[in-house]
Amino acid sequence: MSLKVAVIGAGWAGLAAAVRSVERGHAVHVFEASRQWGGRARRVALHPAGNAPLTLDNGQHILIGAYTATLGLMRQVGVSLESVLLPMPLDLRFADGTGLYTPAWARRWPTPLDTLASVIRASGWTWTDRWSFIQAARRWQRQGFQCLPEETVASLCEGVTQRVHEDLIEPLCVAALNTLAHHASGQVFLNVLRDALLGAGTPPWRSSQLLVPNADLGRLFPDAAVHWLLARGAQLHPGQRVSGLSRHGHQWRVITPSLDGTYDHVILATHPTAAAQMVSRLAESSATTWAWVASQLRHEAIATVYLQGDLPQGWPGQYPMLALRSRHAQEPAQFAFLHPGSSGSAARCSRSAQPRVALVASACRLDREALERAVCDQAQEQLGIRSPQVVKTLIEKQATFVCSPGLQRPTLQVAAGLTAAGDYIESPYPATLEAAVRSGLAAADWVEMHGHAAAEPAP
Repeated sequence: MSLKVAVIGAGWAGLAAAVRSVERGHAVHVFEASRQWGGRARRVALHPAGNAPLTLDNGQHILIGAYTATLGLMRQVGVSLESVLLPMPLDLRFADGTGLYTPAWARRWPTPLDTLASVIRASGWTWTDRWSFIQAARRWQRQGFQCLPEETVASLCEGVTQRVHEDLIEPLCVAALNTLAHHASGQVFLNVLRDALLGAGTPPWRSSQLLVPNADLGRLFPDAAVHWLLARGAQLHPGQRVSGLSRHGHQWRVITPSLDGTYDHVILATHPTAAAQMVSRLAESSATTWAWVASQLRHEAIATVYLQGDLPQGWPGQYPMLALRSRHAQEPAQFAFLHPGSSGSAARCSRSAQPRVALVASACRLDREALERAVCDQAQEQLGIRSPQVVKTLIEKQATFVCSPGLQRPTLQVAAGLTAAGDYIESPYPATLEAAVRSGLAAADWVEMHGHAAAEPAP
């Protein structure tokens, strides 16, 4: 039995839900308030006066081989992964060459031996540093990557040296959870480590392999997903903000400024704040409870500052991603990326080039002016960029939820015939592309399992 399904929101979660629903034979309508697809992971087209058009991203995302759902969905809609992703080994080195990296001779070793080799060869670490991390990792593995619900990443990592904390724990924690180690969930951090180090990868890549986009975020998934959906009869409605939902017998009425229709099932794939506001207006007890839980989530910002300037010594890394030292508020960025639209690969970045570089500040608390000033100083000091000029600063003020210990997250089901999708939905993972995609697929699967019964009129 084919159902009429409305998907509200066309970020990665919403598009994933739409693809899976169409695959199951349902008639799908996708509503998106903006004119762009991709939500908080999208292409941004700029048209600066007197200059050529410029394509950036609203945030720098990296994937890993363990993102099996995301990578599988990208392939399903026709994306050639090898053409849009640059694989690199686990390499979290700084511009001065210190830090954790997988040596070439260990890259084909079975996990977690390759990671052990990375720790042993970590540049700038003493044997005390290395042993402190090995002991902690052995303890986590013995405990089955489980810890007490109230543990933070900082308490989980007691015993590792300050150098290991600064070079590895804090950057990984902020990059994965967008939450500082003293406030971040130890259990979610362990879930990420378990899957990255011991989980299944996506052939031909290992689970821990870093996959850096060398195309804009639109080409990474949303463009292909939209093309795939249209080719299979889905109805897409960009620029249609849903102003309300209401129960209409055994169906749901979806209201927009110019469209008004009823659907057997609705998948709500908007930002949690917007979802909570919409659901709170429904006169159903389960919806009221869901809206309250969603409204209690606190959010963190992610800022991306695009710079351009002279690099007299060339790009200081072998790969287009470098870790940055972020020891205090005046060093807000944790990672730097050589933008693929500027000077090509790291290997081809000449000393005379003026590449475009994206510096990413997760869990960012600075205002725009202070952020840009600090990031320019950071780029000069750590990357050797002379006279850096800000090209564009993009701040996603509510990029992710604060992933704190014991956090209660909203469930998939909101009410009969109404489910939610998004990286904030209850799951073992933090707010990542993989969490968003998995939630979208799960919401569509729920429709398949329960939606037919819900669509039948009550006796």
